[in-house]
Amino acid sequence: MSTNVNFMVGGGAGQGVQSVGFILAKAFTRGGYHVFADHDYESRVRGGHNFFRVRVKDSKVRAITEPVDVLLALNKESIDLHGKELAEKGVVVFDKEQVKDIGGNGNLLGIPLDRLAKENAGNRLMANTVALGAALGLVGYEFEILDKLLREHFGAGEIGDGNVKAAKAGYDYAQENFRGAFSYHLSATGDTKRMLLNGNEAIALGAIAAGCKFIAAYPITPATSIMEYMAARAKDLDLVVVAPEDEISVINMIIGASYSGVRAMTATSGTGLCLMVEGLGLAGVSETPIVVVNAQRPGPAVGLATRTGQGDLEFTLHASHGEFPRAVFAPADVEDAFWLTIKAFNMADKYQLPVILLTDQHLASSYATIDKLDLSKVTIDRGLLFSAEEEGKSEYMRYRITKTGISPRAFPGQEGVLVVSDSHEHNEEGHPSENAENRTQMMQKRMRKLFSLKNELASPQIYGPRKAETMLIGWGSTYGAVREAVDILRKEGTNINLLHLSELWPFPTEAVANALNNTLNSYVVENNATGQLAHLIQAETGQTVTGKILKYDGRPFTPAYIVREIRKEGC
Repeated sequence: MSTNVNFMVGGGAGQGVQSVGFILAKAFTRGGYHVFADHDYESRVRGGHNFFRVRVKDSKVRAITEPVDVLLALNKESIDLHGKELAEKGVVVFDKEQVKDIGGNGNLLGIPLDRLAKENAGNRLMANTVALGAALGLVGYEFEILDKLLREHFGAGEIGDGNVKAAKAGYDYAQENFRGAFSYHLSATGDTKRMLLNGNEAIALGAIAAGCKFIAAYPITPATSIMEYMAARAKDLDLVVVAPEDEISVINMIIGASYSGVRAMTATSGTGLCLMVEGLGLAGVSETPIVVVNAQRPGPAVGLATRTGQGDLEFTLHASHGEFPRAVFAPADVEDAFWLTIKAFNMADKYQLPVILLTDQHLASSYATIDKLDLSKVTIDRGLLFSAEEEGKSEYMRYRITKTGISPRAFPGQEGVLVVSDSHEHNEEGHPSENAENRTQMMQKRMRKLFSLKNELASPQIYGPRKAETMLIGWGSTYGAVREAVDILRKEGTNINLLHLSELWPFPTEAVANALNNTLNSYVVENNATGQLAHLIQAETGQTVTGKILKYDGRPFTPAYIVREIRKEGC
């Protein structure tokens, strides 16, 4: 029997929901399981309702799922809100001395969480850790793994010891009182070592592996943890991490760093990118390579600060006034986020243009297990760099017109070279020019880069048969949910496949058009209200998709949601 268990930790902000959920995910990762976890939280310091979902499988898992097998309810509200989501044999762990008059289906397993925390650890705040221990006790998981993790997380002192005692009390209580109450038994499957990362951590690691040495960012959900991850390692890795006064300063700082020869990036969300668009144009006209992470959240304005969405696609493609080349990548999952970040830096340097990594809150904060990253596959491409010796002369023109549109790049202070750059339209030397012929030549020079750049981008991924009666089309973080939906529907006999885009611009026109020609019905799956990828497909290929499956409530897709919507279409 295959393992597929879905845990949920629910409670208010300040009850340690995230800590319990993360440690639970890490415990199963240490035992050799595959894990996918996500965190749903409100934009509040205390109060409000939060939950953390952890899906555990004995095979690769790429998405959340809807039925809850084990609900750790740290307050009554969690039972009221999520009791109806319980699987047929699901169970609820709650504090039977604090929560009364509860409803919900499934088995209600009352445990005196507060009292056990106070009696065993001397601190009722550790009631969440009692619930964590109880969860592992229910499934018979090895307590030694949790013991070690708690000491790593909280330290080896009084707090660490207290949390271990609290967890052991919950574990023993569940073992003694509810043996057999839950139908799943989970034991460590071996010592297979996997990494447990979220999307932002993967991007930060990718940037470090790519040789990024400067990041400037203004704190903003859901992008902030990229800067935090790099800041925590700045001293050891010789990174410069700066948090300026606003996003306008941010993008000008990274342009300056890159102009001097340093690989530089920023991480923001849509509201921050709005303030950066003039600077983005400066990078475009000055042909300065930068990497910008736009971790999307629903807008407009502040919108839903802690929720997910894909509403910035068309904005990102055209942000800033005027026309200049750029690349836009949208990682499909955690591992893809690592490798696409490295590619973003290489493409930015090689083609001397801005590259935007378009992620979202779901990918940014969701955790997934991945195999160890093979760093031997990391390559660094700094592009065409000017060398007086190689050129055979010392004369240098920063914007020399070439067949590819790529000019040899030199850095200020480089011996024998004068680097001139300007925000105006300029001539080959870099001096401002309003000459009509020069303007035409410079525009053509910059835009020519797109022809070579397009050939370096990966084609959209086709999952399933190359030809199918129905095709789902997705981009970015929807990959896991759409892929699993395809698996479910194929098992039911539906002739269906998936076309997924991660490298969005320059747009893979021919590949998408060919895929559309090999299907009868096509449905775009997007976390926005207007079907922006569907519109882009029509604009670039001239073809119209059959329909759209759109979700814009700030929550990510589940495989089951997509399956239900496809069934409504009669597929």
